[in-house]
Amino acid sequence: MTKTALITGVTGQDGAYLSKLLLEKGYEVYGLLARRSTDTLWRLRELGIDADVRMIDGDLTDLSSLIRAMQISSASEVYNLGAQSFVGTSWQQPIVTAQIDGVGALNVLEAVRTVNDKAHFYQASTSEMFGLIQAEKQDETTPFYPRSPYGVAKLMAHWATVNYRESFGLHASSGILFNHESPLRGIEFVTRKVTDAVARIKLGKQKELRLGNIDAKRDWGFAGDYVEAMWLMTQQPAGDDYVVATGLTTTVRDMCDIAFGHVGLKAQDHVVIDPRFYRPAEVDVLLGNPAKAMAKLGWKPKTSLEQLITMMVDADMRRLG
Repeated sequence: MTKTALITGVTGQDGAYLSKLLLEKGYEVYGLLARRSTDTLWRLRELGIDADVRMIDGDLTDLSSLIRAMQISSASEVYNLGAQSFVGTSWQQPIVTAQIDGVGALNVLEAVRTVNDKAHFYQASTSEMFGLIQAEKQDETTPFYPRSPYGVAKLMAHWATVNYRESFGLHASSGILFNHESPLRGIEFVTRKVTDAVARIKLGKQKELRLGNIDAKRDWGFAGDYVEAMWLMTQQPAGDDYVVATGLTTTVRDMCDIAFGHVGLKAQDHVVIDPRFYRPAEVDVLLGNPAKAMAKLGWKPKTSLEQLITMMVDADMRRLG
């Protein structure tokens, strides 16, 4: 029988790559479409799959629409990727972030439990839950210390997933994903902000790139690799929690050097530090330990940071050129 998946956040970076992966595996893919912007399908179009994903109108803040989406799709796998996903915005819109990222995940869990408690559920957790890190490398046993409204809301969703797994026997997994990027990343995220600016500067459309704390360290991987880990979690005999990361950390400064160097420019000639981009509470270092995902899921990252950043720069050069 053909498997059927329902994806919230289907129009985002991860939703697009996951849709492509599942379609290639022969799934019927349904996406929850929250109509909040004018052009929501551009990522699906870039991957050539916009006509293949069946859209259902719905919203994470509206339980009734989620129940209907479960009924319409008859989903055997549910991936909750929908979120207000930009950390910076969460300080400006903390209530909205809590409603979508925290309560929204709870709504999806309730819809799954109500309509089909045999469906396998995936929750998109985040390394931002670690925040003020309590261990040099963060794994599934590292205590959480979120440093943003986004991290706090995601932590609620994470523990709700654990609770529904333990209380109701749901096959519910959380992927604690560290930073994962791609040419489909939103322009507000630092990697894409950098690669877009590099392309604009190279093409003479821009002169400088304004950034905040360029000494912050992140564990960056390729979103196309990470969605495979999501799928592998839902194929296991039981739900569980997994850190998904590369196990390597790099500063924003070094990432800029890679991006500018790819087009023959020097970052220090164009990067300007702007205090407006500093966060109220900074997460200085994130470094994941993906040993469990590697051992139990058989997953490993395939794309290096250099390959990822040059891929993103090349994509932005094509878009702008």
